[in-house]
Amino acid sequence: MSEPRDMRILALWRDDPREAPMTIDARIDGARIVSAWNLFGAFALDGDSVRPFVLRRDGRIDFGHGESWRSDLREATINVGSEFAVWFNECDSGRYRIVKIAALGAKDRT
Repeated sequence: MSEPRDMRILALWRDDPREAPMTIDARIDGARIVSAWNLFGAFALDGDSVRPFVLRRDGRIDFGHGESWRSDLREATINVGSEFAVWFNECDSGRYRIVKIAALGAKDRT
């Protein structure tokens, strides 16, 4: 069995990878999120505009001020290429694809 590691996940919206990339920090064991606590992340909406959020234990993406979305990320397999859903409201949703997983604190040498 592997040891849990604190990782940063980068996911892109499958329909338009340039729009609203999502990053989130989580503890991962194997290919599953094992963080039982609330997780912190952000959507980069349009270049300079970053929208931080808290991913609640129930899958709610909480932006504060009563605004929230939902996601099944906590149940997803956490591997590059895996997908998960984000529901923006009752009628609109999108699929995100994980494109990078990196250890927190690691420096990218590219």
